[in-house]
Amino acid sequence: MLWDKYCLDPEKDYNFSEEFNNNAPVIMEIGFGDGDSLAKMAAANPHLIYSGIEVHKAGIVHLMLLLEQQHTANVRIYYHDAIEILENRIADNTLSGVQLFFPDPWQKRKHHKRRIVRPEFLKLLLKKLVSDGYFHAATDWQHYAKDMLKILSAEAGLINTSPTKTYCERPDYRPLTKFEQRGIRLGHGVWDLVFKKP
Repeated sequence: MLWDKYCLDPEKDYNFSEEFNNNAPVIMEIGFGDGDSLAKMAAANPHLIYSGIEVHKAGIVHLMLLLEQQHTANVRIYYHDAIEILENRIADNTLSGVQLFFPDPWQKRKHHKRRIVRPEFLKLLLKKLVSDGYFHAATDWQHYAKDMLKILSAEAGLINTSPTKTYCERPDYRPLTKFEQRGIRLGHGVWDLVFKKP
């Protein structure tokens, strides 16, 4: 069964090095949607281990089918809340990268507290990242991009990799999503932020 092959039990501790029998860098993607971009990244980088977290089962099923079609073996999935997984299941100093692509912007001001990029999230992130590990966020909501830039820049434990200390060009490793391509055709902007733990 695909679920047993690709999905991890959120109630159990898990060691990526032991599971894959190597010490490859681990990249975690929070909220991978339908999984298209995660499947592309994993196929293009077989030397890396990817862990995806998603709370929508349809997206997980879609990703598993893609991985099976591609014969991609370097991905494991959590069907659970990302913060709880980071707090309880990911050992400190183990993630080489954490990716957050097109998260829910929670547009109304009264809902901003639901946004994932907040100071307390960054404190947790810093504990889980290895030295020189990165956090990469991308959004097509300019107000959210500005908010993330402000919060990330205020965290002393992270360094902005952008030469202008603002936004980055989309790195080659992040595939364009169908959603993003449609937005670009409509003239929408996309903002990438890449910060590193020194």
